[in-house]
Amino acid sequence: MIDGITLAQAAQQEAQASASFSINGIIALIAGILVLIFPRILNYVVAIYLIAIGLIEIFDIRIG
Repeated sequence: MIDGITLAQAAQQEAQASASFSINGIIALIAGILVLIFPRILNYVVAIYLIAIGLIEIFDIRIG
């Protein structure tokens, strides 16, 4: 036990954090590619990206 948590709990917290970052990374990659292909839709891509990241953070959405 380290500082009141077990190693299993620490590993689970680390796995959840890395899953959250991968969701954000995937969304950012898709948004960047769309902006490169279709520069005129920059406003829409940025708005959708910000809404998606906001929802992920508010509802604590995780994969895996």
